[in-house]
Amino acid sequence: MARTEIILMKITPFQRKVYALLKKVPKGKVTTYGALAKKLKSSPRAVGQALRVNPYAPKVPCHRVVSSDGSIGGFRGKTQGKAVREKIGLLRKEGIKIINGRVEKSSFSF
Repeated sequence: MARTEIILMKITPFQRKVYALLKKVPKGKVTTYGALAKKLKSSPRAVGQALRVNPYAPKVPCHRVVSSDGSIGGFRGKTQGKAVREKIGLLRKEGIKIINGRVEKSSFSF
């Protein structure tokens, strides 16, 4: 069995929905865990758990999801340290401005 097939078997229907919706967030924009959850009729925590195990990054850009107050939130299951610095780097590379640890409001998509 190919590696892709093995990964697909481990993905839940909910995770597929999260990843499909997230792919609609354009480069240079962010969304929130809450906004994704609202569209999926779910909870922000459930969305965060799905993103934490995202096997399709960066094609499914989980780095474009931040907390509702604009703060960076977690990345790869971590809430501080190297992983979060990497998320900030990816966001800045896409032109997203981060001021005092928060994403500038003009960067929000949905």
